[in-house]
Amino acid sequence: MFSKSKINEPGTKAEGTPAAPAVPPSSAPKTSAAPATDFKATAPKAKPPASLLSSDLHITGNLKTSGDIQVEGTVEGDIRAHLLTIGESATIKGEVTADDVVINGRIVGRVRGLKVRLTATARVEGDIIHKTIAIESGAHFEGSVQRQDDPLNPGKAAAKPAAPQA
Repeated sequence: MFSKSKINEPGTKAEGTPAAPAVPPSSAPKTSAAPATDFKATAPKAKPPASLLSSDLHITGNLKTSGDIQVEGTVEGDIRAHLLTIGESATIKGEVTADDVVINGRIVGRVRGLKVRLTATARVEGDIIHKTIAIESGAHFEGSVQRQDDPLNPGKAAAKPAAPQA
């Protein structure tokens, strides 16, 4: 019965109207190629590779990224990333916060992550706050382990236990 009229939409015609080009025929090929280039410009970009901090690099200071980091060197400071991989030769002295944390090396400090994985070569001295955790046989760990639904936001955890009970 009723149908939506598509008069104002480009490249379509309403029912019952003649197919008349909106632009002169001499410029029609130019306009038909434009949507193809517009589509390519808005296509999603490929995920960039992880930033690699090599084994001969020593950083003093904090690191923060929304991307991925692979640390093979030494970092004295806090690290925040999406995916953080600590290599076997790496040493971190500070707090580590990431969605995914894979520890192959040494960390002295707190670890916060949605998914935390300690491999057989991991050495962790500090507390681990996680949503899920995996500890392989052979990993060394000194500290406490605490599960939280949102380990990346430390403020929310302190507010929960302080609530009075009625």
